[in-house]
Amino acid sequence: MKVLACDGIHEDGLTLFRDAGWDVEIAPEPIKDPDVLAETLAGVDAILVRSATKVPAAALAKADRLKVIGRAGAGVDTIDVDAATTRGIAVMNAPDGNTLAAAEHAISLLFAMARHIPRADAGMKAGGWPKAGLTGFELEGKKLGVIGLGRIGSTVARKAAGIGMEVAAHDPFLPAAAAAKGSVPLKTLDELLAWADIITLHIPRTKETTNLLSEARMRSMKKGAYIINAARGGLVDESALLQLLDEGHLAGAALDTFVTEPLATESALRQHEKLILTPHLGASTSEAQQAVSTILARQIIDFVATGAVAGCVNLPPLTAEAAREVGPWMPLMSALGRLAARLVPAPERLHITYAGRTDALDTRPLTRLLVASLMGTASGRVTPVNALQEAAARGLTVAETVGGDSDGFDRLLRLRIDDGTRSREVEATLHRGPRVVRLDGVEIEFDPAAPVLLMRNEDRPGMIGTVGSKLGAAGVNIVNFALGAAGDGNARAAITVDRPVTDDELAALAATPGILSLRQV
Repeated sequence: MKVLACDGIHEDGLTLFRDAGWDVEIAPEPIKDPDVLAETLAGVDAILVRSATKVPAAALAKADRLKVIGRAGAGVDTIDVDAATTRGIAVMNAPDGNTLAAAEHAISLLFAMARHIPRADAGMKAGGWPKAGLTGFELEGKKLGVIGLGRIGSTVARKAAGIGMEVAAHDPFLPAAAAAKGSVPLKTLDELLAWADIITLHIPRTKETTNLLSEARMRSMKKGAYIINAARGGLVDESALLQLLDEGHLAGAALDTFVTEPLATESALRQHEKLILTPHLGASTSEAQQAVSTILARQIIDFVATGAVAGCVNLPPLTAEAAREVGPWMPLMSALGRLAARLVPAPERLHITYAGRTDALDTRPLTRLLVASLMGTASGRVTPVNALQEAAARGLTVAETVGGDSDGFDRLLRLRIDDGTRSREVEATLHRGPRVVRLDGVEIEFDPAAPVLLMRNEDRPGMIGTVGSKLGAAGVNIVNFALGAAGDGNARAAITVDRPVTDDELAALAATPGILSLRQV
């Protein structure tokens, strides 16, 4: 496995990759050209980025081996998650690692803004005594409005309350039912903006949150209010912010993130005396960088090695314990997907039933794996990441039932595959190893991962001997011959062989009198 580390990933995380046997390649500088990144990603299994190297759709064009994009931090707005999902690539982040660093930076901007510390420092170093005009304000008793009450926002709220501030919040992603459960009172956005002396932002940048603080919303704030944005660039309309600062409606703002990073040298933001600017330092502590690198490394290594899913924005979570529980089923799901594709080449509906003891079984990764295997390469690269998306695009409806009678087995898996004119049914289990136990209601056992011939034949004496003799003459050894009566005067057989048979061998065997149909799966 090969990992490409960009943007100065902490060495502790890279050491974990090396200890796990990965080949670690370190980019000497951020890769900002998508075409260059596309060439670099050829042959890479995972890429680690911070905020400098962006991963747009164009950069994934040649990433045929890429399994994971890892963001050493929280926000993934610099990664085209939809494009990655379409190509079957997992996108992971490490939001917990920099929580304290980001929260403390917001608080530091709060203090710096209240007491004009940057201007005072600059004036002193210029040889002056800049006391006049730098009268600040006390934070105790002031009203802090927190937009976004996740890990970082709630930490900021707690620390602000600890210095005596009155704190309220608005969270566009928090369910209404959670409003009464927290210690921070919640308000609508309009209520919060009109109430607060200072607004601090702690939300991701999405289509819905871009320019959340528009000119109209900033005008609805108190005259003389302040804004802190140490979350993501683009949450605040930068042009409107400058205008409201010039007009005196807003008293000041502190920005750690910007629409375009690095901030252009000629940007008007740099010249405004009411602005405090820092170059995206929210997560820039040694502790945070060490934490996010090791968290991300463990997540990626576990994902590739065991199927465990943590910190992934485009796959449902799966703990290491749950991964161990579903792990034995994964080879069976892949084999059943390939079998289903041979039985019904153009399915319209797939119904999966997980029967029996299912209380500890997380079926989500199993269903995704089976669907990915069923579709194979028909839609390009299909992995569990994009399997359900690709199924919907191809008109395949996937349904799932959990629980029910397992017909004496500890767990029994039932598949029904339908193409609109016919349906096939497969039942499988892990009892005594991965195996199919019924096909279309007929009790025949075989390993779906092995080379198997499925035969329908007239139920009359001598068929087994005839088929065995012809296969033997072709140099094909029979590993297992399972035969079941269909109840219609015919029989079904699953013949496990030691090697795949050639098309000519299959055609010769299919011409045998009494054989009604024969296919290799």
